[in-house]
Amino acid sequence: MLKNYLLIAWKVYTRRKLFTAINLLCITITLMVLLVVTALLQNAFYPTGVEGKSDRFLQVTTLVSLNKDGSSSRTSPLGYKVIEQYLRPMKSAQLVAAVTGIKTVSVYQDDRVTELQLRRADAGYWKILDFKVLDGRVPSAEDVALGRFVAVLNETSARKLFPGSKAVGQKLNVGGQKFEIIGVVEDVMQLNSYADIWAPISTDPSTEYRDQMSGEFSALLLAKSPADIPRMQAEVAQIAPQIKFDDPKEWNQAFMWADTKLDFFARGLLDNERAPNSGAAVLLTAIAVLMLMFMLLPALNLVNLNTGRIMERSTEIGVRKAFGASSGTLVLQFVAENVILCLVGGLLGLILAKGVLIWLENSGLIPYLKVDINFSVFFCGLIITVVFGLLSGVIPAWKMSRLHPVQALKGAA
Repeated sequence: MLKNYLLIAWKVYTRRKLFTAINLLCITITLMVLLVVTALLQNAFYPTGVEGKSDRFLQVTTLVSLNKDGSSSRTSPLGYKVIEQYLRPMKSAQLVAAVTGIKTVSVYQDDRVTELQLRRADAGYWKILDFKVLDGRVPSAEDVALGRFVAVLNETSARKLFPGSKAVGQKLNVGGQKFEIIGVVEDVMQLNSYADIWAPISTDPSTEYRDQMSGEFSALLLAKSPADIPRMQAEVAQIAPQIKFDDPKEWNQAFMWADTKLDFFARGLLDNERAPNSGAAVLLTAIAVLMLMFMLLPALNLVNLNTGRIMERSTEIGVRKAFGASSGTLVLQFVAENVILCLVGGLLGLILAKGVLIWLENSGLIPYLKVDINFSVFFCGLIITVVFGLLSGVIPAWKMSRLHPVQALKGAA
């Protein structure tokens, strides 16, 4: 049966090459865009590589502070004091790490000044994230405890600052502080790991950060297994009301949540900072609806093209119905033909999507971007292709299969 469908589809699509080319172009471009978007979303929500342990760790990025009657509020990154006093003692977490947000710093070399993105982190940060070390090493617990002025560069920054020479062992003046480069890691563009240069927390020019409830930090919480994630989230939600502010007259209520990558983006986009539910389901539904709507417009155009193409086969439909072919059999054939065309377009779209992603990586539009079409993205693309084929093929196939044999033999629609 499948062999017959393939042979008929080949004959039909080679009969009207212009219609076939237009259909194929429309399908290919649509699926290419959807595959590129799917790959980027997968890289953001469920990353691999450096943040490949995302199924085992959560991030606590924001502290919401309220006064007694709730009339005034403050939303800020965590202060180091919150991490030390309230999050590190957590029973459900295997490891708790502290890391600052990105800060632009000036690096001075003779008469040259380079702007880099700096993060400061503790030793746990390097244990939770799986950086690929290209040369040297990353900061140890001893480096952090002793406040050693050591730093790690990413690959691009190392080449930029020390062209033609080895970066490890070199000295750098970073914002007036002198650091020794102890390691070089692979470039990365992900939520918690993006930076050009990293240094220990203890190298901060001021020690005031240790006593701050709100500041510039995020906490990364590593679970022993993915099954412990809900328990960690529940414990963080229970800790928040226990936070005691330095000035309880100004602030005496707190909210903070341990989020997955998807929860983090959903909470930020939907502004759900005070609600336990991040709105992840709403975000995924909205993305699915938008993708479906994006598919609908070309699908409607293809419906018209497919209707015209199938109308040319009305005599064939009449003959087959006269010999007893059911409407269901004819619908199945026409839909199968359309799905076959969509699968060909999907393959071309997959190749083009890979080319677009390579271009994005090399263009520098998104710094250090590394994204690929892995098995999950390919599977999503396959589903999208089949859905697209069904959307654009069912309506004209069903309409034409309902023709009376006499009408069909006369060429009536």
